[in-house]
Amino acid sequence: MHLRSLKKTRKDVSLHDPIGTDKEGNEITLIDILGTEADDIVDKLQLKIEKSKIYKNLNIMDGREKDVVIGRFGLLHGGDEQMQREIAKELGISRSYVSWN
Repeated sequence: MHLRSLKKTRKDVSLHDPIGTDKEGNEITLIDILGTEADDIVDKLQLKIEKSKIYKNLNIMDGREKDVVIGRFGLLHGGDEQMQREIAKELGISRSYVSWN
């Protein structure tokens, strides 16, 4: 009996069911507006690989160069990339020095 009442109130929805149309009259589905695109996933993975390579090579840099690279590529600070002027101000160096590295 309980299963019958659940069946009546539950409504399954497919991600491919149409939910409306766009300006051009094309059908829009839930899958169109939810989730991430494959390109976004590839870009994030590529960025993670590049950051990993940079992180592995930090030991060959001097202290200041290392600080610039860490800030520029967001290896610290919660992964947020810093602007050149932010790094320069934080380290007390010129912005041109940051861009040179």
